[in-house]
Amino acid sequence: MFDVKKVSIEWGGETLTLETGKVARQADGAVMATLGETVVLCAVTAAKSVKEGQDFFPLTVHYQEKYSAAGRIPGGFFKRERGATEKETLVSRLIDRPIRPLFPEGFYNEINAIAQVLSYDGHNEPDILAMVAASAALTISGVPFMGPIGAARVGYLDGEYILNPTDEQVAEGDLDLVVAATHDAVMMVESEANELSEEIMLGAVLFAHDACREVVKAIIKLAEQAAKEPWEIASSDDNAAIKDKLKKLIGKDIAAAYKLTDKSARSNALNEARAKAKEQFAADGLSPQEVMAGIKLTKKLEAEIVRTAILKDGKRIDGRTTTQIRPIVAETHFLPRAHGSALFTRGETQTIATCTLGTKEAEQMIDGLNGLSYQNFMLHYNFPPYSVGEVGRFGAPGRREVGHGKLAWRALHPVLPKKEDFPYTIRLTSDITESNGSSSMASVCGGSLAMMDAGVPIARPVSGIAMGLILEGQDFAILSDILGDEDHLGDMDFKVAGTSEGITTMQMDIKIAGITKEIFEKALAQAKEGRAHILGEMNKALGEVRSELSAHAPRIETITIDKSKIRDVIGTGGKVIREIVATTGAKVDIDDEGTIKIASSDTAQIEAAKAWILGIVEEAEVGKIYNGKVVNLVDFGAFVNFMGGKDGLVHVSEIKNERVEKVADVLSEGQEVKVKVLEIDPRGKVRLSMRVVDQETGEELEDTRPAREPREPRGDRGPRRDGGDRGDRGRGGRDRGPRRDGGDRGPRRERSEDGPEDQGHVPDFLKD
Repeated sequence: MFDVKKVSIEWGGETLTLETGKVARQADGAVMATLGETVVLCAVTAAKSVKEGQDFFPLTVHYQEKYSAAGRIPGGFFKRERGATEKETLVSRLIDRPIRPLFPEGFYNEINAIAQVLSYDGHNEPDILAMVAASAALTISGVPFMGPIGAARVGYLDGEYILNPTDEQVAEGDLDLVVAATHDAVMMVESEANELSEEIMLGAVLFAHDACREVVKAIIKLAEQAAKEPWEIASSDDNAAIKDKLKKLIGKDIAAAYKLTDKSARSNALNEARAKAKEQFAADGLSPQEVMAGIKLTKKLEAEIVRTAILKDGKRIDGRTTTQIRPIVAETHFLPRAHGSALFTRGETQTIATCTLGTKEAEQMIDGLNGLSYQNFMLHYNFPPYSVGEVGRFGAPGRREVGHGKLAWRALHPVLPKKEDFPYTIRLTSDITESNGSSSMASVCGGSLAMMDAGVPIARPVSGIAMGLILEGQDFAILSDILGDEDHLGDMDFKVAGTSEGITTMQMDIKIAGITKEIFEKALAQAKEGRAHILGEMNKALGEVRSELSAHAPRIETITIDKSKIRDVIGTGGKVIREIVATTGAKVDIDDEGTIKIASSDTAQIEAAKAWILGIVEEAEVGKIYNGKVVNLVDFGAFVNFMGGKDGLVHVSEIKNERVEKVADVLSEGQEVKVKVLEIDPRGKVRLSMRVVDQETGEELEDTRPAREPREPRGDRGPRRDGGDRGDRGRGGRDRGPRRDGGDRGPRRERSEDGPEDQGHVPDFLKD
């Protein structure tokens, strides 16, 4: 029934298996990829025809994690998988970015690639496996895909590169890098690093490329057994005549437009040239297909003019050299009430970055295959349409915004202080207000300054830069700080962020079939120079972290108590801790180890909550004076709450030195008093006194009441009424006199603490 084809290789210490022919057989291509006990199914389907009027390539990638893969049921109210999580969105982009450039120009058939995690073993991450499965499914589907690609994750621990490291190895190491590549060239790079050098990062990319080649070979072996017949693609007409006509008609207009340094003016001039071409097409009576071809040829003409100027003359759209950075203006404390803020402007790209500090309860809860986890650092990137002078959708973040935000997150995460040293939840927001060039790298720069302005003790400031590439044959030019148009018309988008000590993140996407080691090496070196320049401009705004937190930020004080006292602080059903929070106004968080974090922007509230908690856990000390509150009145005295949750009794005789007839005449519930601990009995009951404490100053007073005469010992009770000697009250050894029948009673048996050793004879009728 099944025509199963399978290929297996040893890869990174595990067995990688690619299988097709058993599952999802109606898809154009379907592959189950297995690594260890992690299994991902990717199914690819493609439309057999192009929709009318379609002028772009509609590739859609969906990655989904099934909770059943890890033996879990989704948390929350809805017990089924719902909209894409942040991780699913990021992995979908991770698959899309390297495969999209490998489809031929002019191929506009709609394609779906759906990758689903079916089994997860806890240490082989499914994202890399999903990339491999998608590449294999496309390769055997018959669609015109110029792959395959391989994918690999690389870690760096103790000076050694690790292929497909576990989560623990990534956490302990200094690198988490993902690479996708064909057999000949690298297609995509995504990474987070702990300030590593350019040499180490380049070595990691090359190490990953070697691992990708092994996967590519395995996919080719599978395709040799199971690939479907390749689709026949109609060769597109070169439309040389239309192209020549366009060049004569608007070539000079386009060249003049790209000499305008202002984005708005340049955009208007280009739109006028395009409109001029459309009018001519209409006048010539061209068909809709010919008009569409003409529009595309207009874009090609623009790219040709711009790329030629850069390669031959070294002149860019805005007149800069290939290494020149646009003017930078940075300003901190831009918003008065934000905990930290910065306005960062680089040319026509601008962001308002804000930093907000919160307590543990503000952490983000993440429900994933590994179970519940909590994240105390968030970076949210927002890209409203007005930032590019357009109208459009404004609402929940799309895939692009999620991806750009995560890139900036990776750049800043390595320099954050340890949670134990800075127990705050940190939220950065980057609101892009202008965009012409890399807004994600502007978010890195603005976010770094905003955290420094808030007083977050980051290790070092972080700057970021976007690099571009123009490649024609053997000639190439690397561009620093690319514009939006240079990104669209160029061959590479290469972003690098880091500190003065090294790289913290690196991301690369290319639009051609890979780049060489020479280009990669030069791009890294040029990016390093650019990052250093940007850091210098940032330091003019704020050279070091502010020594104090913002006056509006919460303060957090940490104390540790004995685990046995946790229930006393929380109280039955949380009654005590809720009362502390409601009364003092401070936020109180306690963990299972007895670590308590008290937070408030008012230090008085922190001190009040701290004193309350310490009062609960502190042991009362005989002879010590405490502040207390009357909580209950009784006929024989008053119960006073002192040391937080402890109560003690002030007997009516200990209220005043003079006689008190009625307790209610002297005290009332809720009254604040000062008491001295007189005695703590073995059962923990506390006897208090007010009369020996000055109720105004809290100082101890001399006890003027005459001391009671000690009672006479009860052992020797004097002569009996009949004049005889009572003797010792104790019973052991006493001569009890003659029995009634005249016999001798004998001495009583001595009793030990554990009871008599010999109970004597017991009559049989008593034994039952």
